[in-house]
Formats: sequence, structure tokens, C-alpha cells
Amino acid sequence: MTTLSLPPISSLPTADEETIKSVLDMLFEPSPEIHALAVPAIQQKRRIPANPGLTADLPVTLHSSTTTVPDDIPFTSYAVLIQHVGLLLHQLATPPFSPSSREKLHSILGSHPRLGAKKVDSAQSRAEQAQLNTATDGGVDERLAALNREYEARFPGLRYVVFVNGRGRDVIMKDMRRRIDRGDIRAEEREGIQVSASSSGFAFAIIYRRDDIYASYADERRLKAMVDIALDRAGKLGSTS
Repeated sequence: MTTLSLPPISSLPTADEETIKSVLDMLFEPSPEIHALAVPAIQQKRRIPANPGLTADLPVTLHSSTTTVPDDIPFTSYAVLIQHVGLLLHQLATPPFSPSSREKLHSILGSHPRLGAKKVDSAQSRAEQAQLNTATDGGVDERLAALNREYEARFPGLRYVVFVNGRGRDVIMKDMRRRIDRGDIRAEEREGIQVSASSSGFAFAIIYRRDDIYASYADERRLKAMVDIALDRAGKLGSTS
């Protein structure tokens, strides 16, 4: 059986387009819209000198939650790349909305398989949902499927997305119920790219340095859902750098 792994981040900008798409598929889910959004951003970095010198040594503080990595700073780790893609997703979910940006966002959010689905193509998603598929109560499958249907009827074009992170079906279904009852499609678009962060919390300022990325959210304890899933996958695929 082939073991999936990520190439060194430094080699990604100069890789062929199919390799870049394959990496994005492993980290997120196969999505033409993710490809269109992220491939040019990755290829942009191939024009950065191998030793960018003082430019990369100096910290750059960005005070907006929607500011992406500056063009003259390389992706120094997969964490930086993933956060950058997450911020591009955040821009799609930020007013003013255009019909095309909403359509792209919904397509991306819909690329993740339904929770509890019997057929899941992505090996990463199958592993992430493994705990959800061990329920012994035969009625749980039906309740989860019913909640998926109710959610998608409540929010046309969207699919419920959450970072499972070892949580059981009862916890996940309570969250689904809460979000359905809330009935706020704008919040759903944001939550689709958000997840719970650590108890230390984080502030909408992102600092880029040569070797890593620091994020701090003052009043929010959420990071991006698809981003957190991708960060978890990067670690399991053997590269966070």
C-alpha cells in the first residue's frame, strides 16, 4: 500500500502543477476551486530568491485577519501555507459578497464528505471519521443522516463541516442541532472555515518571520475549520515544515 507523504515545502513552488494539486488534495479535499485559489499563490513563491536575506529576517506584523503572506516572503512551513490558504478562504466569506465568490466558497465547503457517510473517497477523511463510524446504536446512523439532510435543507449549497478531532457522534450531533436552530447562513460560511482552538486563545494579528507563523486571537477562540483539519493532516503526513 502506498504511503502518502508531503514533499519539502521549499520544493513545492517549483513543482509541476499536478504535484501542487495533489498536495492540496491531501491537505484539504479535491476541489477545483481550491486549486484555482491556491495554485497561483504557491507558484508565485518560485520567484523569491533562495536566500531572501534581510527581507525574511525582519518580522512583518499584519493587523488584519484577511491579510495574506506578502509576495516577497516564502512559505517556510506547511503551517504557513495552510494558514495562507485559510485566509484566502476567509476573504471569500467576507463582505461585500459577489455571487461568484459565494459560489466558490460553497463549492469548497462542499468538497468535504458528509459526516457519517458510508462511502468516503479520501483516506484522510476516512481516518478522521473513524470514531464516528464505531457507534453501536443502530439508530445513530439514521439520526446523523437526518441531521445532514436537515442542515442542507436549512442552508442550501452548504455542507456541515467540522474538525472531528476525536469527538463522538453525540457531541457532533449536538453541534449540528445548535447550528441548524441558529439558522444563520453567514455564520455557517464562517464556521465552515473555523474550529475550536486551544484554551490559550489567539488576536487578529499574524506575524510572519523566517521560520514560523504566530497567530493570536484576542476575543475569539476559533481558528479556521478546514485550516485546522489541514494542519492536522500535515502532521500525520509527516511534514509540518
